[in-house]
Amino acid sequence: MPYSRTDMAAKAAADIPEGWVVNLGIGMPTMIANEVPLEREVIFQSENGVLGMGPAPEKGQETPWLINAGKQFVTLRPGGSFCHHADSFAMIRGGHIDLCVLGGFEVAENGDLANWATSENDTAPAVGGAMDLGAGAKRLWVVMDHTTKDGRPKIVERCGYPLTALANVSRVYTNLAVLDVVPELGFVVRDIADGISLEELQSKSAAKLHTRA
Repeated sequence: MPYSRTDMAAKAAADIPEGWVVNLGIGMPTMIANEVPLEREVIFQSENGVLGMGPAPEKGQETPWLINAGKQFVTLRPGGSFCHHADSFAMIRGGHIDLCVLGGFEVAENGDLANWATSENDTAPAVGGAMDLGAGAKRLWVVMDHTTKDGRPKIVERCGYPLTALANVSRVYTNLAVLDVVPELGFVVRDIADGISLEELQSKSAAKLHTRA
């Protein structure tokens, strides 16, 4: 069975080493904060100036002025803090973020990411901070469905949509598999959902998939 969105978030959360500073992109990546136990030290950063975010609050327990960059209610872990928006982006552009996890429309075998526009008719106003994060974070992971709703592969040889980050993605979590992006090789299968064969996974991908020796 394919991984649920919670499964995908939990897999990514389990792979984050202790002590890393992590930025979570808008959408599915924000669920990762819910899957990190409070006893683990993972420091979640948000572009709007929050450092030390915790999981989403219980319904009815929201603090109206405590939100992430996607305008979702969040909590603050012990020791968490706030900073100016400019300081937040100084962390990002200065290379102080260990990992950024973004959503995606397409990921290419060379590590390119497209995640902000699908056509000239899109109404998205701008790419926002994703380009800063894609270039400034030390590592870039992507969480997304393996295909579009109509079955088109999102794992591709080359992105057809406008690019957000150039050759920076090192791992992709999808509802069918976890893939590493290896320089000069491409996608290497790290994990596959139960009941999904390698042949089926390849048929739903538009780039060659490799397995570890």
